[in-house]
Amino acid sequence: RIHVMAGRVPLGTDRAAVAGEMETTFIENLRYTADLLSQEDMIGLLEPINNRITDPRYYLNTPQQAAAILEKVGRPNLKLQLDLFHCQIMDGNLSRNLETYLPLIGHIQIAQVPGRHEPDSPGELNFPYIFELLESLGYTGYVGCEYAPKGDTLEGLGWLRSYWESRGLQHGGTSKAAK
Repeated sequence: RIHVMAGRVPLGTDRAAVAGEMETTFIENLRYTADLLSQEDMIGLLEPINNRITDPRYYLNTPQQAAAILEKVGRPNLKLQLDLFHCQIMDGNLSRNLETYLPLIGHIQIAQVPGRHEPDSPGELNFPYIFELLESLGYTGYVGCEYAPKGDTLEGLGWLRSYWESRGLQHGGTSKAAK
């Protein structure tokens, strides 16, 4: 799996004025890329990145926009990389977005909003609920952690151990009953 970047709206250009041309170019590039990736049995991932905080000029901003582009491209080896941090900032409504776009999702990334820190840091998102929702929806892919840890790596993953323990699991996600 590889993240295929969408590019940025050129400096000094009105987004609406170039949207059609940018979409056409992006779709052409994605078809070319998907064909190359298919030769290597690889999946290309499109990640909407919020343009409110992270990158005001980034072209691809919402899961709705990404889904429409994926449909137009029509290649099965292109998927949605849904970063819940960006999705919350742009649209909120994470439960509905996960339900709606699950068939298109090839990877999920997480970070707490607004600070972009660990899932157990103060913020807007209820990650135990989100993880349970992903399970109930049948999501079996990876969940990547794309956040700025407040401490070192081990400290930054402490939330995961606490989450596993709250679910009756041991380190590594294995059931205590299985041991």
